[in-house]
Amino acid sequence: MKRTIFYFFVGLILSSAFLSSCGKRKAKDGRTDTPTSGTIKFASDESFSPFIEEELQVYQYRYPQTHLLPIYTDDNTGMKLLLDQKVNLFFTSHVLEKGEEAILRGKGPIPSVFPIGYDGIAFIINRSNTDSCITVTDVKRLLKGEVTKWNELYPKSDKGDIEIVFDNKASATLHFVVDSILDGKNIKSKNIVAAQNSKAVIEYVHKTPNAIGVIGSNWLNDRRDSTNTTFNKNIRVMAISKTSKAFDDNSWQPYQAYLLDGRYPFVRTIYAIVADPHKALPWAFANFISGPIGQKIIFKSGLLPYRGEINIIEVNNVKSE
Repeated sequence: MKRTIFYFFVGLILSSAFLSSCGKRKAKDGRTDTPTSGTIKFASDESFSPFIEEELQVYQYRYPQTHLLPIYTDDNTGMKLLLDQKVNLFFTSHVLEKGEEAILRGKGPIPSVFPIGYDGIAFIINRSNTDSCITVTDVKRLLKGEVTKWNELYPKSDKGDIEIVFDNKASATLHFVVDSILDGKNIKSKNIVAAQNSKAVIEYVHKTPNAIGVIGSNWLNDRRDSTNTTFNKNIRVMAISKTSKAFDDNSWQPYQAYLLDGRYPFVRTIYAIVADPHKALPWAFANFISGPIGQKIIFKSGLLPYRGEINIIEVNNVKSE
């Protein structure tokens, strides 16, 4: 009996050695990636590309055998890539709908959706436009087409017709505006411009005195300022007020502190949607972003991390006599 057991264990060890000597086995879908090696593609709404790029650099530095290839696209295309299983990871600003989850489950992987951070939806104007405070009510009037000229908001303005500029017609930013600011109703303004991406929105507003751009706050920060308190110098960021009239002392820009304490009204959650049957590299990268190092990168990029304690210290400037 003992000899039989001995032969069994010897056979098991030899079999294991033989299998390990054969190298990595390909899955039926051709994938060979692991959490720390291999090449994959993943999708992200283009508005999140600045902080995703920073996460990529750190992850691939820590795991040099990994090659993650981002597809920065609009929200609709990114979701289709995920549903078709052409990618197994998608970064967006909404959770899966029931029908979308059912499609993924029908193809095998059980999807996992978890929040990784928050950003603000910012309204930007040309540097020459000094009317930079606006109420939530007036933002809605603007998007509904009830206001079409700058002097309808600011009687002394000479900027003429208002042009509203979005990154593209199917972006997560536009979806947030429709779903969360307009309560599911379509934008009615006639002067809508689709600039293709967030960088193009900033460039358009920089060159167009009567424009107002709508972008994710991830695109606003001056990368030379490590404190995340300086916005892009080429444009002006509007301050939003929840009151009936907007003034400097009751209106807030999308700084991290104001996203956290609720003073800035237009805040969206950023989600990672993972549908990875192998729980390999897509899963590992998404979990890295939700972990301590990834959350610190989000914080340094000017956004608000989903996890971690953040303390706000009020500083009063006292003039010395």
